[in-house]
Amino acid sequence: MRKILGIFGNARSHWVGDGFPVRSLLSHDSVGEHASPFLLIDYAGPAEFAPATHRRGVGVHPHRGFETVTVVYRGEVDHRDSAGNGGHIGPGDVQWMTAAGGIMHEEYHSDAFTRQGGTLEMVQLWVNLPARAKSVRPRYQTLLNGDIPAVTLPERAGTLRVIAGTFDGRDGPAQTFTPINLWDLRLNQGGSLALELPQGHSVGLAVLRGTVLVNGSDLIGEAQFGLMSREGGAITLDASSDATVLVLSAEPIDEPVVMHGPFVMNTADEIRQAFADFQNGRFGAVPEPAL
Repeated sequence: MRKILGIFGNARSHWVGDGFPVRSLLSHDSVGEHASPFLLIDYAGPAEFAPATHRRGVGVHPHRGFETVTVVYRGEVDHRDSAGNGGHIGPGDVQWMTAAGGIMHEEYHSDAFTRQGGTLEMVQLWVNLPARAKSVRPRYQTLLNGDIPAVTLPERAGTLRVIAGTFDGRDGPAQTFTPINLWDLRLNQGGSLALELPQGHSVGLAVLRGTVLVNGSDLIGEAQFGLMSREGGAITLDASSDATVLVLSAEPIDEPVVMHGPFVMNTADEIRQAFADFQNGRFGAVPEPAL
């Protein structure tokens, strides 16, 4: 069986803009290439927001060289970007944004959520791109809950939604540049599951709610990330309470990673070029909303 290389978490949260109080469960600084191509996992909430008259969120900002993947559990988020894309995602929906050659975008609570208030809970992953894809045109995928296959697990153990990759013969709707499995797992209390994952893949378990016993020996608790070895075959999961887990596996990208703020490239020169292109307006602009 695969071994756990480490369990990571962060009891302290920080604000992204004024709309997203997040805990970073994984960062490239802490694990480096061991989690490639996954660079960061931010868990936002659960947080209560009172009704308001102004939108909360993150204003216009740039990205280049990677992808952001946002999975919403509760609340609603709206997106607009300089490639002309826009989207609205709510519970169960996923936003897969490919910044690639450079994009400006903004993310805010939806108008309805702003007016009504409520609980916000979501996860955002940063996924690296191989060098060959870092300069492609930006892309935006809205993956609605109804379009994401859900597999009922044996013995009433729970359900698994296939966001990307393949599980039990079901293919996820996300288009990816390298082989990636991203599964949204809900295990019922007392439920057990054995997962076969590709040899050589980076593998991780982000436990958002509940507690999961891995391979009969290691506990991963709420708001923690367990990084697994790339070899060793199957893993077993046992839930001592109802649990929500993001299962991640992917073929590693064996290339240098240089990160600086919102840019992820292969060399320091490419980072400097990204800043120059951003400062000279080459990422475009987010259009003003229609009246």
